[in-house]
Amino acid sequence: MKTILHVIDTTGPGGAETVFIELADRLRTLGYRSIVVIRGPGWVYDELRRRDITPHIIPAKGSFNIKFVRALIKLIRAERVDVIQSHLLGSNVYCALVGLITRRPVVATFHGRVDVNPNERLRAVKLFLMNLGVKYFVTVSKSLCAEIHAEGLLNRKKTQVIYNGIDTSRYGKSSERALLIQLGLGADTVLVGSLGNVRPAKAYDVLIKAVPQIIACYPQAHFVIAGDIKASLMTELDLLLKEFAVSDHVHFLGFCNDSAAFLAQLDIFLLSSRSEGFSISTIEAMATGLPIVATRCGGPEEIVSDSVDGLLVESENPIALANGVLKLLDDRNLQTRIAENGNRRAREAFEISGMIGQYTRLYES
Repeated sequence: MKTILHVIDTTGPGGAETVFIELADRLRTLGYRSIVVIRGPGWVYDELRRRDITPHIIPAKGSFNIKFVRALIKLIRAERVDVIQSHLLGSNVYCALVGLITRRPVVATFHGRVDVNPNERLRAVKLFLMNLGVKYFVTVSKSLCAEIHAEGLLNRKKTQVIYNGIDTSRYGKSSERALLIQLGLGADTVLVGSLGNVRPAKAYDVLIKAVPQIIACYPQAHFVIAGDIKASLMTELDLLLKEFAVSDHVHFLGFCNDSAAFLAQLDIFLLSSRSEGFSISTIEAMATGLPIVATRCGGPEEIVSDSVDGLLVESENPIALANGVLKLLDDRNLQTRIAENGNRRAREAFEISGMIGQYTRLYES
């Protein structure tokens, strides 16, 4: 039985964190032993405990924490770890160093452009350490991989693309419309939904600017956004809502712990992002059977074929975003065709068993 050590930087909800949890959990059903390290309490801790995984909490404050390194080394030796699986830049750097010291192979996953920020402090040192100490780099999309290689950041020969996967059996449409009751909306409401934390990369400012054009044609359209809210950014978005007079049509719901139940109530899924390493929410929406409008922002172009299983529009462009939604609202046959094709695409290409299988092949090698 191989023992895999799983390490991640962050403790809150998100796509990278979801993949981290799924890997740690599902590998156990394939005969692996998962040891998990996180940096503090939060959503990741709660979700791990819900799945009967007790994580080791090792704080790692500061730009370089020698106590964190020592604790990892001690844990690796005590638990006889065979492979280290790290996620996100900070953990990838730490684990590269620890892998060198303990002579354990490291698989380091990069989830987005934030992991290769050109303004990263001590960037050259961190890249040198990772290239030296990591056995395999994984990127979650070809576009992210190409960007990394174009800047000469990571060893091309060590890098592999593994798309994120989901348990598609969890997703599907429902007649349940609790959101309408919650928001006090009528039965004729068209729910256009977005799923993702309120962060700059999600470009909810662009979404808000697109709303007036849409509701001028379809006043029954309402926009619901589920995701952890960053207070400082929400203050800016509240000002935009008032400026564009759409406060009654745009609803920020806060964190959603059940994406399947949220998506099941929508009519259309909208991804307004300016940057995505991949986009788990998009494949979840496709698996639900929703027609998709997504921006060309990196990952979505590898998920969606324009006008086949979704509509792709220019990022940072409220008019293009609005036109995409209006195109679907104007054509029910197009909605149906895109939703059916998207559902088929999600189940064929992004089932979680495929993702797990690719990671295990790396571990076995």
